[in-house]
Amino acid sequence: MRMILAALAFLALAACARAPERVGEAPRRIVSLDYCADQYVLRFARREEILALSPHARDRYSYLRDQARGLPRIRPRTADVLALRPTHVVRSYGGGPNVSGFMERAGIEVVQLGFPGTIADVRAEVLRVGGALGGREAARGVAGQMDRRLAALARESRERPATLYMTPAGVTAGEGTLVHELLRAAGLANFQERGGWNPIPLERLAYERPDLVAAAAFFGSGSEQVDRWSAARHPVAQAQLTELPVVPLEGAWTSCGGWFLLDAIEALARAGRAKGPAGEAGEAARGE
Repeated sequence: MRMILAALAFLALAACARAPERVGEAPRRIVSLDYCADQYVLRFARREEILALSPHARDRYSYLRDQARGLPRIRPRTADVLALRPTHVVRSYGGGPNVSGFMERAGIEVVQLGFPGTIADVRAEVLRVGGALGGREAARGVAGQMDRRLAALARESRERPATLYMTPAGVTAGEGTLVHELLRAAGLANFQERGGWNPIPLERLAYERPDLVAAAAFFGSGSEQVDRWSAARHPVAQAQLTELPVVPLEGAWTSCGGWFLLDAIEALARAGRAKGPAGEAGEAARGE
């Protein structure tokens, strides 16, 4: 009997020695359903735990597209996903509105990305999703980097050049949007006075100009086809793009709410420093 107990004790000790780094956690089997989810999975999940990414994981507007090389991709169809037998599905919008219910009924944990409206929300999302994917320490590191980069920008004392955010669809963003927060964090003033999302203010632009234009390019040059009725096609709007300093914002920076928004903020801040005190560009453009 003593020999049996000793053998069992030895086996228990051996099992402890072989235990995975994450004590008490079974290995995850992760599938990502859209390119926003891809970024979080690639950054915070273990590579060996990733079963598949979305079809757009390697596209230009995927921030971590280079890290997606060599990993399988799958269409966000319920049958295809279930066939992989995942333990976790990560999504922002992929798979449609009913996919979460299907997955949860199948016993799969769904990590749903939110739609952060502030930089603080983005930071909280990094910590929440990173922890859900087993990358709690990595998420804390990313959040800390965000804090340090923002603090460095806040220490810079300067004027706030008025900046107009423009999209190919002819809309701009005012107070109450994440874009507004990006401009403020970069040390810029938002030229758009109305809150929320609105058409480009063509009437105002006819007699008053911003100092800078932040030009959104969400999905790269291949999909920037502007609708013929878009305000972005108007000569007044086109003049802003051809006659004023333009800060191109890569789609990979801004198309999802993630830590990579800091790249956009820093690009905007550099343009603001180069521009100098607010009003100089507008006065020069008006010949004053």
